[in-house]
Amino acid sequence: MDKLVVIINGSGGVGKDTVCEAAAAFWKTRNISSITPILQVARAAGWDGVKTPASRRFLSELKQSCSEFNDLPFRYCTEQLEAFRRSDEQLLFVHIREPEEIARFREAAGEECRTLLVTRPALEQARGALGNRSDDGVAGYQYDRVFVNDGALDALPDKVRAFFADWLKNTQ
Repeated sequence: MDKLVVIINGSGGVGKDTVCEAAAAFWKTRNISSITPILQVARAAGWDGVKTPASRRFLSELKQSCSEFNDLPFRYCTEQLEAFRRSDEQLLFVHIREPEEIARFREAAGEECRTLLVTRPALEQARGALGNRSDDGVAGYQYDRVFVNDGALDALPDKVRAFFADWLKNTQ
């Protein structure tokens, strides 16, 4: 397979973006999030960009409202998917939290789409629930693969390369 769409999820702070950045060292990637268009709306409403439990709840509820109102997050993701398909990029990472939205986008993306849960056991055990439906529902989906981010930061690029090389090889 020349292209792979990866819906990536995991609790806050587990290293999802770090995994995506490491993959970008080896493959042409696009890294997007279903929350991106919501952040502009949130900033216009006074959000300062800091992710606290209260602001995470606000963002989650705002995303749900925008989804119900005009499907903004899904439309943004499908527009990015089409741009990815027209590009020479090889990996598209799509950050989506809610299980029903993961399933919906996966269906829209088709057979080149896979799901990935990134975990970091030490952090997750120490933190617990964040008090919003988006963050707290991360485990409510059956992912294709799990990437356990439990090693040293300097070893991460090689671990990511091996993980995605195997996945790309096995999806051809």
